[in-house]
Parts: sequence; structure tokens; C-alpha cells
Amino acid sequence: MRNALIVIDVQESFRQRPLWQLVDNPDIVARVDRLVRAARAKGDLVVWVLHAEPGSKGVFDPQSGHVRLIDGLVPADGEPVLTKTSHNAFTTTNLQQLLTAAGIRELTVCGIRTEQCVETTTRVGSDLGYDVTFVVDACATFPIPHRDLPSDVSNEQLLADPRTLPAAEVTRRTEYALAGRFATIRTVAELA
Repeated sequence: MRNALIVIDVQESFRQRPLWQLVDNPDIVARVDRLVRAARAKGDLVVWVLHAEPGSKGVFDPQSGHVRLIDGLVPADGEPVLTKTSHNAFTTTNLQQLLTAAGIRELTVCGIRTEQCVETTTRVGSDLGYDVTFVVDACATFPIPHRDLPSDVSNEQLLADPRTLPAAEVTRRTEYALAGRFATIRTVAELA
């Protein structure tokens, strides 16, 4: 076994936010599940990562009950489920030790938010010497508001602001930033 599929933050927390209505990939669960099934069939390690913000009293606080995989995704016996508190899956978990112990040299990454936790994990993984594949259509994200837009605006106000970065543009920029530098960009159809 040389490859590990890292599934990042495909968790109920995101579905509890109004912004979920603007997710760019509503089929994220089906696409991730397809990758997971293919990885298992090849004998690859599957690692599940969840994001937590203990004490925040928000949807990422473990006390909320939402820091769990979205329905339809179920780890198999022996598949690690790690909980992180940073934007990448390495810094606040034992992911690197787990991968080293398993002899993993290649990573396939997918999950939620394309430009945040998934991209950051990809960059760190590459810097640590892993050969990383970023599965662009097994990721999901949302439009990003301009830094000056108040945080409590409605989805309609977010979309109406001409400074908002559309989700498709976020994904496109992530692909450009990662390709040839930190990762190989692939699609689910190419891998599963």
C-alpha cells in the first residue's frame, strides 16, 4: 500500500449553515463515496478527517453534534477518523505518523472547502514529500465574500455584491495554484 485517500471535512457542520444552499457541488457525498469505494477496492488506506472548534458554541463545536460525517459516508472497520483544529490535516493530528507507519508515499485528497482545508492539506502534504493528487470534482466550496462585507449578510446579499468571488472561480484559482506545483489535478472519472 503506497496511497491513501484523505477525505477532508465532508461533515454535517457545513450543512447547518445557510451558506450550504450555495454549495457548488451538491453531489459531494456521491463523488466522495465513489472515490472511497475505488480506494478500498485497490487496497488503499482511507483516512477521514473532521474539523472541530471546541468551545466555539458554533456548528464546528463538538458539543453541537454536527462534527460528524454527512449521512451516506461511513468509515469501514480500521479506517482512521481524525479530528483537526487547524486548516490542514497534518498540524493538529497524527496524520503524518499514521501515513509513515503505513508506508504511504502518495495522497489523494478531496473534501470541503476546496480552497481552504483541502488546498492547505494538499500544500502541506506536498511540502512533506508526498506525491499528491487533488480530486477537483470531489471537492466543494462556496462563494467567498469580499473582506469588507459584514459576516451576517444573507445569501442574497452575498451574491448581489459584485466583489463576491464565485465558487467556480475559487475552484479555478485553486487548480491553477496547485497544478504542477503541489499536486496533480484529477477528476473522479479518472480515478474511480
